[in-house]
Amino acid sequence: MAFKTLKTKREAISLAALGEEIAARRVAVGPVNTPRNAGTRRSTAKQALLNQITKIGGDW
Repeated sequence: MAFKTLKTKREAISLAALGEEIAARRVAVGPVNTPRNAGTRRSTAKQALLNQITKIGGDW
């Protein structure tokens, strides 16, 4: 236990329960479209890596 003196008012939640809660929230909210980085300041190495990922069908 990291904090031996920490006193919380809530019960601990399991990872399974947290996953179910997050899934329910995603269903309620629907798809969220977050803006992507324009990528105008990428190094040549980073751009080459992203090009290879795209070439094999990945979505970075």
